Amino acid sequence: MSSIINLCCIDFVGISQKPKNLYSACYSTSLSFSRKFDFTFLRPTRLTASFSMDNPTAPRVNAFSTVGAPNNELEASSTQKVGANDLLIVGPGVLGRIVAEQWRKENPGSQIYGQTLTSDHHDELVKLGINPSLKETQVTHKFPYVIFCAPPSRSPDYPGEVREATLKWDGEGCFMFTSSSAPYDCSDNGFCDEDTPDVPIGRSARTDKLLESEKVVMEAGGCVVRLAGLYKVDRGAHSYWLEKGTSDIRPDHILNLIHYEDAASLSIAILKKKLHGRIFLGCDNHPLSRQEVMDLVNRSGKYGKKFEAFTGTSDPLGKKLNNSKTRAEVGWEPKYPSFAQFLETL
Repeated sequence: MSSIINLCCIDFVGISQKPKNLYSACYSTSLSFSRKFDFTFLRPTRLTASFSMDNPTAPRVNAFSTVGAPNNELEASSTQKVGANDLLIVGPGVLGRIVAEQWRKENPGSQIYGQTLTSDHHDELVKLGINPSLKETQVTHKFPYVIFCAPPSRSPDYPGEVREATLKWDGEGCFMFTSSSAPYDCSDNGFCDEDTPDVPIGRSARTDKLLESEKVVMEAGGCVVRLAGLYKVDRGAHSYWLEKGTSDIRPDHILNLIHYEDAASLSIAILKKKLHGRIFLGCDNHPLSRQEVMDLVNRSGKYGKKFEAFTGTSDPLGKKLNNSKTRAEVGWEPKYPSFAQFLETL
């Protein structure tokens, strides 16, 4: 696979060509948890995070650590019903933390839960107001809102992981799968929107995995949001290229971007509309060539390094995404309308 990146999204979303040493898939979430739970088959260690009265809006957290539970077969039963606005984030990461933060602001009193593959970051999640659990934890309740943010890189059966996540949705609210814009069949720097045909199955193992996962979601009645390249000040293709200094890929490949905060707000807008069986597109509607992106970075004066050059000439081109139909239906606009405007805020 060519070492080409179409900007990391959901940390993997938006990468049309993955570089050999970059796969910025990092998922952490922020969840709030205040209800008491009775974990019947665990030997739990209670973790308590109390927030200062200087910040009265911060939640108090009572969570159980499942680290070291026998046989990795954990069964939990809730002593209270899941709330009507409670949210489960599967694969919590950078995007998930922002989703959780925004969800809590828009849904005061709701509880936010996070499912992870390991307990490595559970302490962090608890401090953020999260109720973390391991993937193998068995729960007897389902959730009205579920968002799947886990990358495919750590799963041998990604569609299967997505299918398991749909089983934790109660069919109310909305199930959201954060996918990539890679399945749109366009690689000549041409125009692309929600109605552009998909890449045929069999052309690429990567797009096959995404399309199969999207099919699982659609069959379950959930929604998909195909995100362009995610970025923030220190994450994204611009940060990667800046660190390298030079890159052996072509400068005229078109990139499509969306800030992490905007990806989160779009996902939440779709969740709140309780839509089912739909595919949406997330981007800022200001596509740029790789060269234009790095010229903006260099001119901004906001970074301590300078990017030198792209030296490639023969790798594939990109696409020019436009999500006007998604915006009209969902009633959403980005906080950062373009990468250039984002840089002006730094």
